[in-house]
Amino acid sequence: MDELKDYQVTKIEYDRILICVDSDDFVSSKNAFNYACSLAKHYNAKLGIVSVLETGDLNIFQSLDKDTLNQRRDQIKDLLEAYGQKAKEYGVEDLHLMVTEGNPGHVIVEQVIPTFKPDLVIVGVEEKNRNRNTIGSQAARIVNDSKVSVSVIR
Repeated sequence: MDELKDYQVTKIEYDRILICVDSDDFVSSKNAFNYACSLAKHYNAKLGIVSVLETGDLNIFQSLDKDTLNQRRDQIKDLLEAYGQKAKEYGVEDLHLMVTEGNPGHVIVEQVIPTFKPDLVIVGVEEKNRNRNTIGSQAARIVNDSKVSVSVIR
């Protein structure tokens, strides 16, 4: 109780915000993206937008086919460019788009966060989990393993 007595609230500022978007579930990403853009614009922060090509979702033949992999990478790149355009139209000035590959939770925690160095990571809740008290395995991995603050947006 003594610690709280002398405590003073300090303002939190964000310089770098990372939004994780699901390339095949816009509904789960939409509210999180709106939140990330709102914060980035308010704080004039750099906004990193990442999407992960989930190689585990590909069958063995797809994962070995360079054309299939390149096509999927191009689809995600186009998606991120569309997100980036929407963010710019909203007023976010500093954007960084990232396409990665692998298990989303692992790649974001182990590679993207250490490289981009965000103050805040924002993730959405999978559409299938919206009416339950769970957030999805990838979001849970990011929440549990991230060294920076994570906001989960429904």
